[in-house]
Amino acid sequence: MTKSQPDELTLSVAERDLVRREFMSRFGEAPSVMEGFHLKRWVTGPNRGKPKLTAGVQSLLACGLITIIDEGHWPRAMFTAEGLLALKRLASDRRLFDPERHRSLIDELMHIPEL
Repeated sequence: MTKSQPDELTLSVAERDLVRREFMSRFGEAPSVMEGFHLKRWVTGPNRGKPKLTAGVQSLLACGLITIIDEGHWPRAMFTAEGLLALKRLASDRRLFDPERHRSLIDELMHIPEL
């Protein structure tokens, strides 16, 4: 991913899949994009207690689209201003987010003002 121009912000296929999984409606309620999403922790080994960063999370982090907040029991991945802008652009493309499964995510992103 290149971040040279704000108009070029895009997410890779793996990153889009991660976002779709984390923000789809479950049990009738969808998580808020402004609250980010939970990460698991390593239970054993040299990284014990640290947030477990999947390839998609590592990629978003490396591009500056998320930050990791490690307070409390569950660490969270929170979208930066650039990350929210990239998500907002994706939400406008019906092919990338199913309007029925991701309605709350799309609605929330469309109400975020341009940064």
